[in-house]
Amino acid sequence: MTRIAILGAGSWGTALSVALSRARKLHEISLWARNAELAATLQRQRENTTYLKGVRLLDSIHPTHDMKKALTGAHIVIGAIPSVHARAVYTQALPSITKEMVFVSATKGLEPETHLRMSLVLAQVLAKARAAEPSRRITVLSGPSFATEVARGEPTAVVLAAQDPSLSALLQEELSGPSFRLYINDDVLGVELAGAMKNVMAIAAGACQGLGLGSNPLAALITRGLAEMMRLAAVLGARPETLSGLAGLGDLVLTCTGALSRNRHVGMELGKGRRLPEILAEMHMVAEGVDTAAPLLALAREHGIEMPITEQVDAILHRGQSPKDAIREIMDRPLKRE
Repeated sequence: MTRIAILGAGSWGTALSVALSRARKLHEISLWARNAELAATLQRQRENTTYLKGVRLLDSIHPTHDMKKALTGAHIVIGAIPSVHARAVYTQALPSITKEMVFVSATKGLEPETHLRMSLVLAQVLAKARAAEPSRRITVLSGPSFATEVARGEPTAVVLAAQDPSLSALLQEELSGPSFRLYINDDVLGVELAGAMKNVMAIAAGACQGLGLGSNPLAALITRGLAEMMRLAAVLGARPETLSGLAGLGDLVLTCTGALSRNRHVGMELGKGRRLPEILAEMHMVAEGVDTAAPLLALAREHGIEMPITEQVDAILHRGQSPKDAIREIMDRPLKRE
């Protein structure tokens, strides 16, 4: 039996614990919660009423607030924490990490201060333990996957990317289940960038819908949003086909159109004229696109890449731009070839 530690007991971490408890291979799963009260509630009620109501935790899932207890004996460590907290959580875990452990980063975002992808943040933390080639022990999980639907057992296909093909193949076999299908990829950069960028596009898509616009602008936004994503990914060295796959186009379509999308919800409320602090105060869960827009735009400017949709989302979130004016600015840009 393989022991898995999941760091993060929000909706995604909880959903992964449930999905992996149904995997083809038997697992014993520790679900670490940053909040001690949440951990106690999960232990007592066997349900995450805060983040994933209505889904029962099987007996093989062991919630805890004790990081050492969560990691002791673990073979696989899955990070499912918000990007803004990732470095702190991995640093807290460091004393209990062993050289036998392999890691799955399931966070879609960039570190706000450094603009680093999550696998690089994790590699930096692991390097403090003087681990040999820590990046070769790290994989990335991404793709179109609403937590609620994953937990309900609805058919879901995601991507697992790693530098080491043997590691991704091993984890593909270990983590796949009857309703949770993993494809493997060695384009870690492309998979992580896609997972971060699509959240920003979903805020824009939600804003269009919040303004009461129809299907034409939504289709245009998804298409041109994908073009932006591919431009930045290409200049950074990612493969175009990764952006056309599950981690790119698949997740982009889901997040821009699905009613369960937190980023789309933020955009919709902004489109209705509400203020960002008010919207976020009502949300229990993190909308990663809010913290990703600014570092993504900085990364694009650093490499001389135009990302007009990202630029307008950042202006809406952080500079008081109205969604209506943002759309007008995009439509008034100079005409060009597709």
